[in-house]
Amino acid sequence: MKKMLLALSLSGALLGGSVAWAEEVTASAPSEEMTTTVETTAAALPDAQAVATPAPAEEAVAPAAEPTLDTGDTAWILVSTALVLLMTIPGLALFYGGMVRKKNVLSTMAHSFVAAAVVSLAWVIVGYTLAFTEGNAFIGGFDKVMLSGITTTALTGTIPEILFVIFQMTFAIITVAIISGSIAERMKFGAFVAFIAIWVVVVYAPITHWVWGGGWLFNDGALDFAGGTVVHINSGVAGLVAAYMLGKRMGLGRESMAPHNLTLTVLGASLVWVGWFGFNGGSALGANGSAGYALVTTQVAAAAAAVAWLITEKVVRGKASVLGGASGAVAGLVVITPAAGFVTVGGALAMGLIGGVVCFWGITGLKRALKADDSLDAFGLHGVGGIVGAILTAFFASEFIMGDKVPANMVSQLWVQVEGVLATVAYSAVLTFVILKVIDVVIGIRVEADDERMGLDLSQHGERIE
Repeated sequence: MKKMLLALSLSGALLGGSVAWAEEVTASAPSEEMTTTVETTAAALPDAQAVATPAPAEEAVAPAAEPTLDTGDTAWILVSTALVLLMTIPGLALFYGGMVRKKNVLSTMAHSFVAAAVVSLAWVIVGYTLAFTEGNAFIGGFDKVMLSGITTTALTGTIPEILFVIFQMTFAIITVAIISGSIAERMKFGAFVAFIAIWVVVVYAPITHWVWGGGWLFNDGALDFAGGTVVHINSGVAGLVAAYMLGKRMGLGRESMAPHNLTLTVLGASLVWVGWFGFNGGSALGANGSAGYALVTTQVAAAAAAVAWLITEKVVRGKASVLGGASGAVAGLVVITPAAGFVTVGGALAMGLIGGVVCFWGITGLKRALKADDSLDAFGLHGVGGIVGAILTAFFASEFIMGDKVPANMVSQLWVQVEGVLATVAYSAVLTFVILKVIDVVIGIRVEADDERMGLDLSQHGERIE
């Protein structure tokens, strides 16, 4: 809990700008001594000298092998990068766009599109360096602002570092785009752009550093293969906070809020499903067995969750809907994300079945209890699914898959996973509230009543679908 409180204290430093960061903790690996052995043979020395020369006390130590580029790994991450971007544009844009009313479809799709543009710039300017360079336990340094010093030959593992930069950029893009599901149909477009530009730097980059960049959760041994904590809990909680701050849509509960075109939603969900192979499989950072297993567990969990959701919906509501099947598949994809490279097929099946049922409750019973207008259920699917997946990872992490890297004690690992969940929820919630409050004071975050009735396509973009 002490580390969680320290994590929250980072908010002041990030927003104030005048407080110095904690002293940088950089543990440099000790340089290996290079030893030179001189062959001494009886033929090369006088007999007496050859006898007198003592044998070397230790065998020469071979220098560690330098990392080398692997073209197969590089090719796979190139493909994975494209697949993850496909998840946002067009995947998430279509998934969300089909679920809103006709007068708001363009504005909703624009959120995903502009996320790809704004986050790309923020990431290369400062986001990547704060997430993945050495700094302290809570934030990276500024060594690679504007990708300074990253040459074409620089490597991250066996792939070019510059490829790792853009692969991680696509994760940041979809995280921001997921938030837009909670604020659809009522947020000012300019306020959304300002929010995501700040949020990706102030919230997403630090949490990424905690988990993947050598920060405190990484050092505690938190397991998050592809972003259950970094992407889904983070975005889901931010979306819920934004929904509370914006308030409910006008006419909610009195007027029809039915989706205008579920064909787009099913198409979008299908693209998201396909793109998720790059999301989870690419997180192995190589064309190897780990990537292959991640693909299989991803497919199994998505299928299991879709079936579980459809059965649950049939029992509860009397009909199994197409939207329910699509939502169930997304729920399974979210739940398996933190565990994709750590669990067996049996574990993925169990996680998918659990995730489908729990996420169905998340968008029904829990949503009613929270009394928040989470328009497109970003929290119910991604927040709830991410929390479930992070916790279940501790239970299903398998020695069969992880070998000697498997957690030695399930209870200890469970606490580390819960610690990561609680820290992410607290930090994301507090900073999201602060950022939106500042923007609301400066320019306002919600559109005027007349603009909302007109629809955001016309009021924010001057366009509409006939």
